[in-house]
Amino acid sequence: MELLRPRLRGFPFQTQAFERYARVEKALQNAVVESYIQGVSTRRIREIIATLSGEEISPQTVSKIAKELDEKVEEFLNRPIEKEVPYLFVDASYYKVRDEVAGRYKTKALLTVAGIREDGYREILGLKLAESEGEDFWLELFEELKNRGLRGVKLVVSDGHKGIRAAVEKAFLGASWQMCHVHFVRDVLRKVPKKRWKEISQRLKEAMKSVEDMQKLIQELEREDLKRAASACERYIHDLYNYQSFPKKHWRRIRTTNILERVNKELKRRSRMVGAFPNERSLIRLAVAMLIDINEEWLTGRRYLDMEENGL
Repeated sequence: MELLRPRLRGFPFQTQAFERYARVEKALQNAVVESYIQGVSTRRIREIIATLSGEEISPQTVSKIAKELDEKVEEFLNRPIEKEVPYLFVDASYYKVRDEVAGRYKTKALLTVAGIREDGYREILGLKLAESEGEDFWLELFEELKNRGLRGVKLVVSDGHKGIRAAVEKAFLGASWQMCHVHFVRDVLRKVPKKRWKEISQRLKEAMKSVEDMQKLIQELEREDLKRAASACERYIHDLYNYQSFPKKHWRRIRTTNILERVNKELKRRSRMVGAFPNERSLIRLAVAMLIDINEEWLTGRRYLDMEENGL
């Protein structure tokens, strides 16, 4: 679909829609162009540049685009967090990024944090590019968010990475950690024969209704000589049901990290045009440009949870 922009002499035409898509395309364009300028391009990269810009782009143009984007990135990542956020969701995705010091490409973790605010709206709170999902990197990001005003956290939802769990315990005293049910099922299924995935998946779904049901399943798995799967269930049993301490009308949306699924999928889709990022700045520019747009949709769209009389 093409949008035609009205051209009226003396009356500049602007809309949030045009600004939103222009911002993302600038970030994407900038990442590709930096690859080209640094001499790591291929014929495919040149074709992408032509598609995006219609012409060869000079280093001066790249610098101008980068400066404009960097200002928006800094503004977004340093903005104050004004409302309490009882539900916090954290996840990471991985990208190939050129290390400018080492002069080679590395896989780095893009740590992303979103939340459901006290008014029921979702908000992208922050992100950080890190060497790994280690405890120190997550803790640093959590402290940055708290310095910007993050408060009132009662439940943190994530996968079972040890670094996240350790950082949550230190950064959010009094909050509970919730093992994402989707990640939990994936983790258990990796420990059973593929031919039994459908069966075990259904049994897990039933067992996740209560601790007693899960304890029963663990015993069954041990009898069936699926000890690794049983151990995985036992490892997370005390953190699968923390969401049940909150209003029942919230349960479906606070027991998984699905809130971040669309975010990560869209980042991956856009980054495929770039491939490996030429430096950390290009990845951050693209990621934040997209997150700004998603955040605008969240804050101007429908309320995600009804927080009336929730007792949080």
